[in-house]
Amino acid sequence: MFKNNLKNIKLAQNGNKKAMEILVKDNSGLIWNIARRFTNRGYELEDLYQIGSIGFIKSIKRFDTNLDVQLSTYAVPYILGEIKRFIRDDGIIKVSRQTKELNTKINILRNQHFAKYGKEISISKISEILNISKEEIASAIESSFYIDSIDCKSEDGRTLIEKIENKNDEYDTLVKSLDLKSVIQGLNERERKIILLRYYKEQTQSQVGKILGITQVQVSRIEKKVLEKMKMKLEAV
Repeated sequence: MFKNNLKNIKLAQNGNKKAMEILVKDNSGLIWNIARRFTNRGYELEDLYQIGSIGFIKSIKRFDTNLDVQLSTYAVPYILGEIKRFIRDDGIIKVSRQTKELNTKINILRNQHFAKYGKEISISKISEILNISKEEIASAIESSFYIDSIDCKSEDGRTLIEKIENKNDEYDTLVKSLDLKSVIQGLNERERKIILLRYYKEQTQSQVGKILGITQVQVSRIEKKVLEKMKMKLEAV
């Protein structure tokens, strides 16, 4: 179990280096555990740990001590995100130029359509204009989603990770339970679109409803069921 050391967290947030060092040391097991997941990428474990530590420090600076959530849980997406961003930027994880160009075209279309009509363009319309499949469009859009997006806040002020986190996880379970990518891929098409639009594109339930052609109430109902489904899958990891 991991307990918040609120005194040291607040001191670290106010620039106390000693308190920050203690927090990093106390959570070093978590950082090492996450870093080990990437040892097959050609990087030294020690280097990955240092990168992960940067993510952990970022999580401390942004942590709200009033939240009913453990720092160790809150920090995981930051640690994962920092390491994945480092690997991606270093060139091992790459998105093809063709996919990047397609994503740019899609974004231009979306912006133009919204500016002209005041609403989001549908995937079907994009497919028709660009003469490509809906699957290609979805892949291009998803290529721009990064792991650190899971700390984006929704309408109720909570992040996706805060909605599905398990406060009593041990190190291994905590890390495994946050493999959101595989869980999201296991959802059906409509469920996946709702999660991606709500928590990665930060669309409101009303906006998502318009894009999918359903009501805000239906989006809310589906979203609630999907989050429960995700939570159960993550807890079963």
